[in-house]
Amino acid sequence: MAEFTLELNDDQKQVKEWLHGFAADVIRPAAAEWDEREETPWPVIQEAAKVGIYSLDFYAQQFFDPTGLGIPMAMEELFWGDAGIALSIVGTGLAAVGVLANGTEEQIGTWIPQMYGDADDVKVAAFCSSEPDAGSDVASMRTRAVYDEAKDEWVLNGTKTWATNGGIANVHVVVAVVDPDIGSKGHASFIVPPNTPGLSQGQKFKKHGIRASHTAEVVLEDVRVPGHCLLGGKEKLDERLARARERAKAGGERVKNAAMATFEASRPAVGAMAVGTARAAYEVALDYAKTRSQFGRPIIDNQGIAFQLADMRTRIDAARLLVWRASWMATTGKPFTSAEGSMSKLYASETARDVTAQAIQILGGNGFTREYPVERMHRDAAIYTIFEGTSEIQRLVIARTLSGMPIR
Repeated sequence: MAEFTLELNDDQKQVKEWLHGFAADVIRPAAAEWDEREETPWPVIQEAAKVGIYSLDFYAQQFFDPTGLGIPMAMEELFWGDAGIALSIVGTGLAAVGVLANGTEEQIGTWIPQMYGDADDVKVAAFCSSEPDAGSDVASMRTRAVYDEAKDEWVLNGTKTWATNGGIANVHVVVAVVDPDIGSKGHASFIVPPNTPGLSQGQKFKKHGIRASHTAEVVLEDVRVPGHCLLGGKEKLDERLARARERAKAGGERVKNAAMATFEASRPAVGAMAVGTARAAYEVALDYAKTRSQFGRPIIDNQGIAFQLADMRTRIDAARLLVWRASWMATTGKPFTSAEGSMSKLYASETARDVTAQAIQILGGNGFTREYPVERMHRDAAIYTIFEGTSEIQRLVIARTLSGMPIR
């Protein structure tokens, strides 16, 4: 039996140090500027591409790490640098996961390289699932995909929202309804190739946090994509829909839809992002508490401050362990029998929200200004309890999994 260990191996340590150096030397110095500009930090993405961080090869190496820790380790270090810029660097990964989770080998080999481009001409990709009236409630999705058998094309119509890189992406992965009679089970994912007529960017959102990451609506008006752009292929889709219809008639077990398969695979990674942001804020607060003096002594000498820092570090480490467990389980094929993926995302996201708020409190008035980064970290942390499943949805998933009951 293999020896149990939580220690990273030498290769992982080397990658961790490399990423930490990039985050410290390239991402952090640019963080405040791009937060204020609220624009995609193309120069930073290009720097990441030049050193090999923004690339299919790097993503694949971490994704296929046999321990499962490659992706969460990378996410934590990059988001320790800055959440907005890091999301611009890794946002393409959600679309890539959508293809990996649902696509054929040929589709994976064809489309994922086009999502990244190269160091001289970087590209980004977008995963489009949420809609104005269908966020957490994926069963309310209205974007339709209708098959034109004569031309072997799918025709997509609808509006997507909250899409990272939406409208500026080279490749869009769009989740649409193909059979409205079976609710969320009647969804499928489609590749929309570059420069496809009918796809346009709608509203670009001005956000509370992660402002260096582009978030916008994506409008689809009679967008025609070839049949081979249906992820997984039509034969597989027809088989899945047939099973779903039979189970619906019999009132049987639920069938996962394309969007949920992607979210389930990515939740521990989002938890790792939150851990990185929480750790960054904690470190700022710790350094400040050791150097800031009041009443003739460093404020960390006061239990009220020291105990807060102790709780912050404890929660961060606990969150990381939940993320690592879920990532290891996913990689080794162990089922989330207790919704461990949702547990990791829930706990880590709420840890980031709370720890960044505590960091502001420890810095006092300074923490409320933009002279210190904790106010930006706190704004950034707010998103973790919202995107890819709100905290309320995570609790619902966990409760349903534990009880076996259709809790509403």
